Amino acid sequence: MRISSSEVTPQNFGMFFLEERFDEIYNQCHATFQDMVSNEQFNELAQSFNANVQNYELFNESTIAHYHQYVWLDNRQEKAIQVTMDSSNIIYSLLIKPYVVFPESDKKYSQNTYIMPIKEEWFVFWGGVNEFVNYHYAYEAQRFAYDLVIMKNDSTFKDSPNVNENYYAFNKEVTAPADGKVIKVVNHLEDNIPGEMYEMEPAGNVIIIEHTNHEYSMVAHLKKNSCLVQQGDTVKQGDVIALCGNSGNSSEAHIHFQVMDAPDFLNCQSLRIRFADGLEPIQGDVVK
Repeated sequence: MRISSSEVTPQNFGMFFLEERFDEIYNQCHATFQDMVSNEQFNELAQSFNANVQNYELFNESTIAHYHQYVWLDNRQEKAIQVTMDSSNIIYSLLIKPYVVFPESDKKYSQNTYIMPIKEEWFVFWGGVNEFVNYHYAYEAQRFAYDLVIMKNDSTFKDSPNVNENYYAFNKEVTAPADGKVIKVVNHLEDNIPGEMYEMEPAGNVIIIEHTNHEYSMVAHLKKNSCLVQQGDTVKQGDVIALCGNSGNSSEAHIHFQVMDAPDFLNCQSLRIRFADGLEPIQGDVVK
């Protein structure tokens, strides 16, 4: 049954798209989106994407700052549409692409149990088992990684966004996610000016810990000269090991955390993390 409402909402978006009411969807997009994609281009792409689709179902929703993100899947779970709206249902981004999953690696949980490497409440900015909630997922070496920030009043910073110290995560304590032996420490790299990134050293200042069962954890983007451990040290779960920074391939203060099957984070398989509390946080969750 064709819906009569002329406003696109999170509840009816899938039906609008299936009914090819693309002009109405496009007219509700923010000007920045319309500057990048013309109405004609959008109609052409959307129409071809609808081929062989019987229906779309809302698969996931999350809230980041002032925006709400929705992921719709087709009936075969082969195609996905990611839509980002504000509270007035203005569409700020719209991504359509194949829905790709890796069921074999999704089953490979860590043998050890871990905790998040934090002491306070943090927000999961990226995390989960598809690339729409976790951009890392597309890459085998970091598939199940997490990016954590601190949010207050729907923002990760106060006052000017150009100063690291204004970010709530900056200088916060980072802890060992499990007992183990420190096998790598990088501590000397400068923290970036927010908005800039140092891609030559993607992890920035980093600590890698060896655990039992040939598993390794990594916490990255640490603050310069904040590491409290050295290579060869043993740590206990929950020990403070460094401070959060903004080094490496990072645009703002945050923690990158992952568990892997080898010590080289560029040549490894990321492992789905078995958490001590039995939870599996995804994008939009608050963890502590």
